[in-house]
Amino acid sequence: MVMTLNLHKSLKRKRQVIPIRDFEMEVYNSGKEGMTEIAFFDLETNVPNRAGQRFWVLEFGAIVVCPQKLAELESYSTLIRPKDLSVVSLKSSRCDGITRAAVANAPSFEQVADKIFSILNGRVWAGHNIQRFDCIRIKEAFAEIGRPAPEPVGMIDSLGVLTEKFGRRSGNMKMASLATYFGLGRQKHRSLDDVRMNLEVLKHCATVLFLESSLPNVLNGKRQGSPTIMTRSRTNGKLPCREEASQKSPQISSIGYQRSVPYTRGSLRKVTERV
Repeated sequence: MVMTLNLHKSLKRKRQVIPIRDFEMEVYNSGKEGMTEIAFFDLETNVPNRAGQRFWVLEFGAIVVCPQKLAELESYSTLIRPKDLSVVSLKSSRCDGITRAAVANAPSFEQVADKIFSILNGRVWAGHNIQRFDCIRIKEAFAEIGRPAPEPVGMIDSLGVLTEKFGRRSGNMKMASLATYFGLGRQKHRSLDDVRMNLEVLKHCATVLFLESSLPNVLNGKRQGSPTIMTRSRTNGKLPCREEASQKSPQISSIGYQRSVPYTRGSLRKVTERV
């Protein structure tokens, strides 16, 4: 009994020595060697409608994802009250949009800054168009309260990645268009819902690209052209090998090609007999 009590006291003292933030950092550092987690995040802001008006963060939402299994490890979402409530509309044009009444009693950014920092700092950041918008708004919000902004170890902007790898098959590259293309439903323009939709869009795009890379001549034929054209592009403009040519065209094409050479009458007869 005495040994059990001493062990319990020792463990209790160990927990008290390590603050929560330090413990979270220690866990991250221990897993950093083998795996870095991805933080998908999204911001909802006001839309400036007059000169001199700035962006205010009205909602933050994020999920932490394991890159190996794409499992959601953690999620967080909060409405945020701006210093100037007049920038938020009394009524939203969307049925589930953010209104002035919704954020009136929400915490300020300073009150949730610690949680946002712990989710984003030291992780890979991912999101749709985050490089040009969300990342800038995060830095502005932390600068507003006089604190250093979180830093990523890498960034995945799905807008740029999908434009380059997947192409504009859905028309424009807005998240709503991509979700409609894959039948994933309507974009709600709420932070947590949008980041989960972003992950699902990436999964669908990656699956399509994987399948197309497995059978490029079959699955890419209608989109990129005929297999013959693709073969020529891979061989830097050279003619396909004899086996490929025999499958794409009848045998007489070889004789026709021989006749285009200015042979003498006797040599042409010998060549024809050999063919």
